[in-house]
Amino acid sequence: MIVANRYAKSLLDLSIEKGQLEAVYANMVELKTVCANSKDFINFLNSPIINSDKKIAVIKSIFDNNVNQITSEFLSIVTTKRRESIIPEIASVFIEQYRSHKNILTAIVTSAKGLDETTKQKALDLVKSQLKGEVELIEKIDPTLIGGFILKIGDKQIDKSVSRQLSNFKKELVNKALN
Repeated sequence: MIVANRYAKSLLDLSIEKGQLEAVYANMVELKTVCANSKDFINFLNSPIINSDKKIAVIKSIFDNNVNQITSEFLSIVTTKRRESIIPEIASVFIEQYRSHKNILTAIVTSAKGLDETTKQKALDLVKSQLKGEVELIEKIDPTLIGGFILKIGDKQIDKSVSRQLSNFKKELVNKALN
């Protein structure tokens, strides 16, 4: 949504200007977590029955002791402008923009049983050697892979899983049988 992008960009620029980027980022991560884990909070934000003043008071009571002043004032402004329903999206977009600003890339490695620390470090070193910037490695487990791994960075994927190799072998056999 364009509106969420604009709000997130404004918050990013302001937090950089005020030297509070890391604190605001931590607040947005916390806010995103709250939104993801509380349907009641989302329903509250989306409720047309509750007026802005009441929403501001509740948001302040939930977050004021835990968030930076910039974040608190930002949430009040968003709510005053009746845009509180996009707060979860603003938080997500802010996190993306922060990661882009800091040149942090996410690499997702999926394996059948999980990686030991040595293998995880080797995967991280491999990714770092190929890319410029900081890399965050997220590990996922998918037993259907049988063995091997899938490494995904942005829109690029390396699939070295046993299940992919078996699938490719099966296609090759079928093609040979048809020829």
